[in-house]
Amino acid sequence: MKFLTEYRDPEVAQRYLEEIKKSVTRPWTIMEVCGGQTHSLVKNGILNMLPKEINMVHGPGCPVCVTPLNLIDKAVYLAEEKNAILCSFGDMLRVPGSEKSLLEAKAGGADIRILYSPLEAVKIAQQNPDRQVVFFAVGFETTAPANALSVVHAHRLGLENYSILASHVLVPPAIEALMSDEETTVQAFLAAGHVCTIMGLEEYYPLVEKYKVPVVVTGFEPIDLLQGILMTVKQLENGEAKLENQYARMVREDGNQEAVKVIKDVFEVSDRMWRGMDVIPKSGYEVREKYIAFDARKKFSVSIPEVPENEECIAGAIMKGIKKPFECPNFGVKCKPENPLGAPMVSSEGACAAYYHFSDMINQLEEA
Repeated sequence: MKFLTEYRDPEVAQRYLEEIKKSVTRPWTIMEVCGGQTHSLVKNGILNMLPKEINMVHGPGCPVCVTPLNLIDKAVYLAEEKNAILCSFGDMLRVPGSEKSLLEAKAGGADIRILYSPLEAVKIAQQNPDRQVVFFAVGFETTAPANALSVVHAHRLGLENYSILASHVLVPPAIEALMSDEETTVQAFLAAGHVCTIMGLEEYYPLVEKYKVPVVVTGFEPIDLLQGILMTVKQLENGEAKLENQYARMVREDGNQEAVKVIKDVFEVSDRMWRGMDVIPKSGYEVREKYIAFDARKKFSVSIPEVPENEECIAGAIMKGIKKPFECPNFGVKCKPENPLGAPMVSSEGACAAYYHFSDMINQLEEA
């Protein structure tokens, strides 16, 4: 299959590994931003094969993981107290809120449904005109076009019983927040290829210039990641800071302009709370006034107080690249997928889940 099997070729991977080993002369800390990249690095054993000088740390690129407790509590409230049909991607169901998860609310009788597309939620609203239908719109820029289209579609259909609970977060402001953090040790970034497929590259040039940090837009297959790491190492070793595009087979300079157009039509940029990381300015999307009738927060006037994170969970430190999952004393002990203390243990893009499910590989890292 074109663009798949050739990016999993063991012989090609070995050649990249050998070139990385030849290129690196000193320790470097590189962050892969996206949780999908984290899982690929872990499950393919790449972290074990890299030379010891390269320290890969795992970023906040898991939208489920950074969704605030407050928003999960609001989703539970809408399903339980407002009798709404609450629709969501499956990842969100097990993420703990302050008192319960959506899965626990569903077990208690709330009408919560797992969907693969927000357009399915619009169809459910058509089929249930006497019920309010809310889609929990979680994601980075990647899922924003589809969520925006669901609003446009519902608007055209004149549906008064459909709305979205928006929890969109943006990657470039998160990178800036990390680089501004005094605790950060990150020296370069592998940026998320799917985000740039939508948004293009324009937003990354100012970050590279301001912080003098290499950013390499990278795909998700083993060869993508190894090539991205090699490109990053060469920049670091040469004292360079550039934006490079490893994922050129998918990412264009200007991204997908039709997708960007629908995003800008429905959403506007706003400050956003990131779970475990505090508020990051201009890092989220809110529904524009034009479509306020489809904004669940405004529609239901939900007022849920902010609550502190579980003190036993170090997800914030993990998503900032300060700690690794196995450095948490509760990892695999009190915190497991069936009973998580935090979102990174249950999301399919969470770093803790990656380390837990591929624990044999991670044990080798710990021993090293």
